[in-house]
Amino acid sequence: MASEDVVAKTSETAVNTIVNLAEEAKIAREGVKAPSHALLSISKSLVAGGIAGGVSRTAVAPLERLKILLQLSSLPSEVQNPHNIKYNGTIQGLKYIWKTEGLRGMFKGNGTNCARIVPNSAVKFFSYEQASKGILWLYRQQPGKEDAELTPVLRLGAGACAGIIAMSATYPMDMVRGRLTVQTEKSPRQYRGIFHALSTVLREEGPRALYKGWLPSVIGVVPYVGLNFAVYESLKDWLIKTKPLGLVSEDNEIGVITRLGCGAAAGTVGQTIAYPLDVIRRRMQMVGWKDAASVVTGDGRTKAALEYNGMVDAFRKTVRYEGFGALYKGLVPNSVKVVPSIAIAFVTYEIVKDVLGVEMRISD
Repeated sequence: MASEDVVAKTSETAVNTIVNLAEEAKIAREGVKAPSHALLSISKSLVAGGIAGGVSRTAVAPLERLKILLQLSSLPSEVQNPHNIKYNGTIQGLKYIWKTEGLRGMFKGNGTNCARIVPNSAVKFFSYEQASKGILWLYRQQPGKEDAELTPVLRLGAGACAGIIAMSATYPMDMVRGRLTVQTEKSPRQYRGIFHALSTVLREEGPRALYKGWLPSVIGVVPYVGLNFAVYESLKDWLIKTKPLGLVSEDNEIGVITRLGCGAAAGTVGQTIAYPLDVIRRRMQMVGWKDAASVVTGDGRTKAALEYNGMVDAFRKTVRYEGFGALYKGLVPNSVKVVPSIAIAFVTYEIVKDVLGVEMRISD
């Protein structure tokens, strides 16, 4: 009997050992797969965000260039356009660019723009996902909030964080993109491309010049990107809960057209609030570019462009010399641009993530 007990205990010990070893092996396998799976998911999210940014920005590239030309049109500089004309509207401006510079002129600066917007968009979407997770986790730590969901205010905060991170990471590219976009064949300084512009600015103006206008950009990106995400996701949530006019299917799927509408509304709200800061940022970026900051007047004298001593000074001088309306120059083409651009970016991002097999969308 004793020998049977020993055999039974030995068998039980052996079985437990085998089970434990199997469990440890399983944990080890999952531990190896988890990081690689997470890395793949991160990569897919970044790729989706980059593609979304590139597609959306290229689709509206002519309007983007016209917007920048209009923002700078009142500065005393020959670099604004080939003949220093004053555009009378969006259609007239696009026609003039097409007539004088052709198709290439319509997309001038788009290569640089995409080189900036692709990583910017990738970082922005990914940062939003991570920020929203972190903010929601912190919110749920409060008593009585254990089952809380993302609210419009929390989404606004997550979007603001994402915008600041993305803007700061790619700002030098935005700075040189602005200069490449406004230069023409008659501009004294001719940047040959992105890297030539970067090296020239570094050599002639110093590293700090690459971040001129950063403060108004960061301040502007808080309401702009924050509202984009908050309005887009809140509208989608509202549609899913109310299902108005049959816009949402019974399985809570929202169609592409409806999502485009949500993105258009989000872009309109965000850019209207943040637009004056975008104008000031663009003007501050031009300060220090000596070839763009002067113009020969009618009597043959050289006239220097306005010098700004900071964001507040730029606001003050712009309103003083040109009126409050100058802060909204280029708003019409920008509105026409932003509506499809933001909509295309959001929808493209979600579609690409579906194609790549990423389970989580931004609203999840």
